[in-house]
Amino acid sequence: MKLHRTFARGRALALLGLIAAPAVSAQTRVVVPEGTVIIVRTTTALESSTARQGQTFETVVADTVRVDNFTVIPAGSRIRGVVVAAQAATRQQSGAIDVRFDRLTLPNGSSVALSGRLTSTDAAERRQIESDPNARVVLVGGRTGVGAAIAGATGNTSGILGALGGLLSQGSDVRLPAGTPLAVQLESGLVLTRTGTSRAPDAFTIYTSPAMIRAAQQALARENYYRGAITGEFDAATHNALFEFQVDRGIIATGNLDGRTAQALGLSTSAAVAVLSADEASLVRRGASALVLRERQDLLISTAGRLDTRRLYTEGDVELLFALSAFADNSALYEQLVRVSGNVEGVVLAGRSLIASARRVDAALQRARTTSQVQNAWASIRAQLAELDPTYR
Repeated sequence: MKLHRTFARGRALALLGLIAAPAVSAQTRVVVPEGTVIIVRTTTALESSTARQGQTFETVVADTVRVDNFTVIPAGSRIRGVVVAAQAATRQQSGAIDVRFDRLTLPNGSSVALSGRLTSTDAAERRQIESDPNARVVLVGGRTGVGAAIAGATGNTSGILGALGGLLSQGSDVRLPAGTPLAVQLESGLVLTRTGTSRAPDAFTIYTSPAMIRAAQQALARENYYRGAITGEFDAATHNALFEFQVDRGIIATGNLDGRTAQALGLSTSAAVAVLSADEASLVRRGASALVLRERQDLLISTAGRLDTRRLYTEGDVELLFALSAFADNSALYEQLVRVSGNVEGVVLAGRSLIASARRVDAALQRARTTSQVQNAWASIRAQLAELDPTYR
């Protein structure tokens, strides 16, 4: 089987994909960049001897895709493929299949249209594929390696297969058994709703923040791959520099700043984990508000703020109430920042401040007289905050 490229990618699809994206609120919207390569595995066999134009087939995402802090495409998600053109092998010609990918379905059942093309995970093949921007990859039976680049084919079936010419000379069919790995490359940015936090950065995390892009540009410039201005903007020059660096280092060449590439460039990714999702932040805020109310009741403080004249209050009692009240206010502010802020670095810093506020509650608890209900409720909140800082236990 051969991967071969034959016609225009249509970069205008990037704009159309964003315009046609679902109306997702800004605080939960994450864009998987154009050019991202997603590794999938086929769930059924696909052969040129039986494939027909318009036939669909299913693939399963092999590795979780993360953008900055958030999981956006969990492993196990499905991407639908469509056979655009197919030709069975004869004695004189090899079989060929041209496929596209048009829909992503997440494990929760939600789905979104996408525009994806077939590419290769092999470094040498990707370099040759990327050298011709006006081409498309086609499966060809009985061939290995890329061979000579083919360009100039039209979008209809006869044009695509006709452009392959002598490459269809071995008389073998394309045979993809179930479980065959394929590489799907996005032709336009894919707008998704984040599904939670990235518990730790890994090889599949894609970094898009200006701070990380700026750091990558600086590192690529030191390695003589990037010669542009250090802007923090992910432009074509940055994409090309990342791609060449990835090929030379034997990294899956996507042109995106993923975890493997960030590590190879010596970039720090530690800040990428410290953000709660909006739902998680809301849970912390509600728990904190309820705990303040419970502590006020335990201290016999009226809703108007009147202290019980018969109770002997200690400094620790009052200090804990103030610490809990401050934490509740801080957790409400943190939730607001998570929901409406597009500045990931700022939200990370807010998370660190929230942990600092929680530590003040911890200290106050050591000096206060509290009930087991208050202690248990705070322990539950602390467990949720461990998602912000794994060292906070």
